[in-house]
Amino acid sequence: MSAKIKRGRGDPYVNAVKAALKDYVAEHPGAVAEVYRYNSAAIRLRVIDERFAGIPFARRHDDLWDYIDERVPDDVMSEITFIIPVTPAEKDRDMASFEFDHPSR
Repeated sequence: MSAKIKRGRGDPYVNAVKAALKDYVAEHPGAVAEVYRYNSAAIRLRVIDERFAGIPFARRHDDLWDYIDERVPDDVMSEITFIIPVTPAEKDRDMASFEFDHPSR
């Protein structure tokens, strides 16, 4: 599976994040990665990966943040406001993941 833009069309910043997520998915078969622009200054992303099972959320978050940071420029990083690393079992139970699927205004 590849990384996809969850809603709307990509812009250069969203596309840069999508490219980094494509790398993640290629390196982690079975993972699902999604990204979208929430507003003019915020990009949100979620990675669903079974490999996160048993890993504390803070470590997952930090590891994924570091992974993206190594692959996108600082100006793109400054717009990422929401990173959600969940397992498939957590996807529908996690409040941040719910917010990703049903963004508030």
